[in-house]
Amino acid sequence: MALVPYEETTELGLQKFHKPFATFSFANHTIQIQQDWRHLGVAAVVWDAAIVLSTYLEMGAVELRGRSAVELGAGTGLVGIVAALLGAHVTITDRKVALEFLKSNVQANLPPHIQSKAVVKELTWGQNLGSFSPGEFDLILGADIIYLEETFTDLLQTLEHLCSNHSVILLACRIRYERDNNFLAMLERQFTVRKVHYDPEKDVHIYEAQKRNQKEDL
Repeated sequence: MALVPYEETTELGLQKFHKPFATFSFANHTIQIQQDWRHLGVAAVVWDAAIVLSTYLEMGAVELRGRSAVELGAGTGLVGIVAALLGAHVTITDRKVALEFLKSNVQANLPPHIQSKAVVKELTWGQNLGSFSPGEFDLILGADIIYLEETFTDLLQTLEHLCSNHSVILLACRIRYERDNNFLAMLERQFTVRKVHYDPEKDVHIYEAQKRNQKEDL
C-alpha cells in the first residue's frame, strides 16, 4: 500500500531487503519473490508478517478452496499467491505505482492452471471503492498494513466496504508503536476482533475480525 521509507532498527535487518529475490516453500510450491527496495521501498520486499500469514493459511486455519479473497496492500503479493495456490480465487491489490511489479511476481509464481484464480487490481484505500462490489469477498487479507496512522480511516472505510456480515478479515502485524494499538481500538468499534495466532520468533500477531452483528450493538 505505502511506498515510503520504513524504520528498521538494525543494519542487519535491512540486508535481506536488498537481495533481489526471496525464496519460500508454500503449498508444495517453491515461490521466488522478486524484491526491489531501491525503487519501490516497502512495497517491494517481503515482510515477516507476510510470511507468518502465509504459514497460517497453509496450516488450514481458514477454508480457502473455492472462496473469494482479497489481499490489501499486497506489495510483493506473497500472501495472495499462497492463497491462490491453496485454492482461493484471489484479487491481489495495491496502489497503481506498484501494480506492474506485483503482476510480475504473481505471474512468475502461479502455474498456468492457477493463473486464472488470481487477478491483480488497483486499490487505493478509501478512493476507488466503486470498482469493488460491497461485501464482495469471503476473506480479506492484510500483512503489515497498519503502520501509517494517516491511512487508518481510509483502511477502515475500505474494510467496511469489502466485508459482508459473513466475511472474515485476517490482519498480520507487529505491534511496534502505540498507533498500532490505536488502529485495533478503531477496528473494534466496527468489527468483532480477536487474536488467533502469535509467532514469537518473528513477533507477529494475527487478528481475525468480522462485522459486528447489529443486534449485538443494540
